[in-house]
Amino acid sequence: MIFINPKIDFAFKKIFGSEDSKDILISFLNALIYEAQPVIQDLEIINPYVAPKIRGLKSTYLDIKAKTIDAETGEQRTVIIEMQVLNIEGFEKRILYNAAKSYSTQLGSGHDYSLLNPVIALTITDFVMFPELGNVISKFILKEKDFLIDYPIYDIELIFVELPKFTKELTELVTIIDKWLYFMNKARYLDDVPEVMGNIPEIRKAFYIANQANLTLDELDDQEKSEFFIQDQRGAVTKAVKKAVKQALREGREQGVRQGLEQGLEKGSRQKSIEIAKKMLNLMDDRTICEVTGLSLDELAELKISEQ
Repeated sequence: MIFINPKIDFAFKKIFGSEDSKDILISFLNALIYEAQPVIQDLEIINPYVAPKIRGLKSTYLDIKAKTIDAETGEQRTVIIEMQVLNIEGFEKRILYNAAKSYSTQLGSGHDYSLLNPVIALTITDFVMFPELGNVISKFILKEKDFLIDYPIYDIELIFVELPKFTKELTELVTIIDKWLYFMNKARYLDDVPEVMGNIPEIRKAFYIANQANLTLDELDDQEKSEFFIQDQRGAVTKAVKKAVKQALREGREQGVRQGLEQGLEKGSRQKSIEIAKKMLNLMDDRTICEVTGLSLDELAELKISEQ
């Protein structure tokens, strides 16, 4: 078997956002958001995946948006799930914007604010966003700046899953969280469903949907175009980074030479002033010597001590 890459926008939406993917998405969200606790019992996929009508149109595939229902409280939440392969400019701001927009647009004119339901923005990245943090999953909420006290309402939460930080091998998988993260990272490199993962029905079903043999010709074509697009973008970023590094090194060397010359001239000028001041010590008063040489009174006093 050949499995499509779950990190590609097309594949991610097809696996987790299809009409028959509700059970897969519930398992996935419970694992990554609620540490494998069965908090979400039901959900509605607001923008389900549909096969492309215009071949090659990248914007056909949107991020997944779902309304979840808490098993205990019955509270509804809006969850925005995004898979991001490229670290594009303004990405962090876009996450905040989408979360805030989903929160604010729940109310119509004149509606009570108490009707607002919480929003969770789950962002899965194929690059490291927070190198200073060692954990794979990071969760951000509003806190008081100095005392780090939580804001009374947990209505907006940002959750990040940094896939490059997950390095466990197949034999090390223990929890369902491990298995979903391994699926995201390694599915495209497998030729069969590993036994340790296949014993979870939702993951086994995700592998079935990801099986390339089950795709239409249009879907295969779109998957290929998505792969090429990402490769091109990564190549362009790598080229731009290399160019920037070379430019920085060149400017750094030039700056270093200029600074060296300036420091050398400054040092030489100061040494010359000291030599002149030494010859004038017994001939002129201190203020006149300072005016002629440019030395300060304190520097001249130190010079007199060293000459004694």
